[in-house]
Amino acid sequence: MMGLDAESAASPALNGELPAPSEVLSTFANRSQRRAIESVGYAPTVSVVVPNYNHAAYLRQRIDSILAQTYQDLEVLLLDDRSTDESRAIIQEYASDPRVRIDFNEVNSGSPFKQWNKGVGLARGKYIWIAESDDYADPRLLEALVPLLDSDSSIAFAYCRSWRVTPGGVAGFADYNLPDSNRWESDFCVAGAEFFRRYFAYITPVPNASAAVFRKSVYDAVGGADESLRLCGDWKLFGAIALRGMVAYSALPMNYFRYHENNARSQTTRDGRDVAEFLHVTRWALERVTLPDDELAKIRRARAKGWVPTLLSFRTPPDLRKQILESVRAIDPHPARRFFGPALSTLCRKLARHFRELPSIVRPRFSGLSQSAWRKASR
Repeated sequence: MMGLDAESAASPALNGELPAPSEVLSTFANRSQRRAIESVGYAPTVSVVVPNYNHAAYLRQRIDSILAQTYQDLEVLLLDDRSTDESRAIIQEYASDPRVRIDFNEVNSGSPFKQWNKGVGLARGKYIWIAESDDYADPRLLEALVPLLDSDSSIAFAYCRSWRVTPGGVAGFADYNLPDSNRWESDFCVAGAEFFRRYFAYITPVPNASAAVFRKSVYDAVGGADESLRLCGDWKLFGAIALRGMVAYSALPMNYFRYHENNARSQTTRDGRDVAEFLHVTRWALERVTLPDDELAKIRRARAKGWVPTLLSFRTPPDLRKQILESVRAIDPHPARRFFGPALSTLCRKLARHFRELPSIVRPRFSGLSQSAWRKASR
């Protein structure tokens, strides 16, 4: 596709071995190109927005993978949301690169999607790539996706397949939990409304925002990202953008989606906020699409597996419980029908966990079982 070698693009072994920024700059730009970039009126085709908060450990690999892109009609906006680690010192290392613009917040914004909106507002390009600060990319990502947008003005966003990166290394594709598993193995271009109807009420078919490039005009038209969200703003945003045009997809895996304990998902699961946001976006999506009863039932059952244990948890704050109940009532006319199964499963898991935590001396006496039988029963 577009002159890229599929086998090399599918290799998970970038290993961070990217050229230094100074080397990239000397090879990509002659003097006239550099003067154009440095001029006040310069408008690149692509604006790359990098919103960062406390990702110093990943930041150099992230930025270097952008500056090493084979497609070079771009600017890079490095945003920091008042990090408390070494992020700002690392970002300052790139200040002399004429492609780079830097913006530091003096006060933390409280939402990654406020940073998205700020970055897009500062952007001069007609296409936007939000390259999240803990991910990284194959050097040919823009070379593959920009021509898709150029080829048809009705394409609202284009994205590629993503690798899933864990602390142990590359661990398969990030779409492992998506329906229609065979679909993500081939390129496609589809009507966004149909793509929305098929997926967005149930799950986001864009596992990672770093894999996508979209039109700034469409982003502005849908009102940007929802700043009240901390986890699911990208899901809601790409759903809204999909409703404005076509969606193009490249099966070449050129994005590396990092999973770790310091990302937004890990932080929002601790108090049930992830469940509240899932329900919020589900409610929003169902207000914009008509689905058959069997699909609605599937969505309601899936959401019940999240909201029931969250409501039963003592860690869930009262205001979050209220939000969850409001969304549940909006998407499910008979929530009680779906309550008892997940509630029983939650209770069994809690009992098993508490029994496993009992001292080894107490457990056999309490249960009347031998040690080995107890271990088997409490698994």
